[in-house]
Amino acid sequence: MTAALPAGLAMAADANANALELGTRIKHARLARKLTLKACAEKAGCSESQVSKVERGLVTPSLAMLHRLAGALETNVSYLIGEQPAGGPVLRRGTRLVSSFEGATGGVQLERLDNAQRGSLLQAHIHIIPPGGRSDGLIEHLGEEVGYVLQGTVRLTLGSETHTLQAGDAFHFPSQTPHGYENAGAEEVRIYWVNTPATF
Repeated sequence: MTAALPAGLAMAADANANALELGTRIKHARLARKLTLKACAEKAGCSESQVSKVERGLVTPSLAMLHRLAGALETNVSYLIGEQPAGGPVLRRGTRLVSSFEGATGGVQLERLDNAQRGSLLQAHIHIIPPGGRSDGLIEHLGEEVGYVLQGTVRLTLGSETHTLQAGDAFHFPSQTPHGYENAGAEEVRIYWVNTPATF
């Protein structure tokens, strides 16, 4: 009979396995596009060493880096992290996929509201941002984004400007504008967020 691992060790083992699985998918996507480590790193705006460590499962990339890697590899974040879109046109409450991003983001979650595949024209999520949560720096990419604040108060940064939005407020901007957000209040923020093309 094999003894169960203590909870802390089991979580660490799961994290290592997930990092290795993610690294394998990134390496596969890079090789499928016949990109060298150097070329991939240049397209993603990071170092060759960083990409190598991610591919070997030695480090887990931040959400911002993962987003840049997805762009460099002409895919989206959902594909790289192994999320499978639900089948059919209807996504029932309580059955939708929710991705969690820990670390610097303070536990931001994205609840998928679509069945977007690679090449889809648009993608929709509910961004769930706990108090103290924020995006992982500013990101920029091709496309367009629109959102509606369902709950809470959020600081939305667009380039050099920061806007404080509350429930009922909406936004629309080109994705090439460096953008990020931060929960500016004491309650959870929920934002209905659509972007095109599908980048997450």
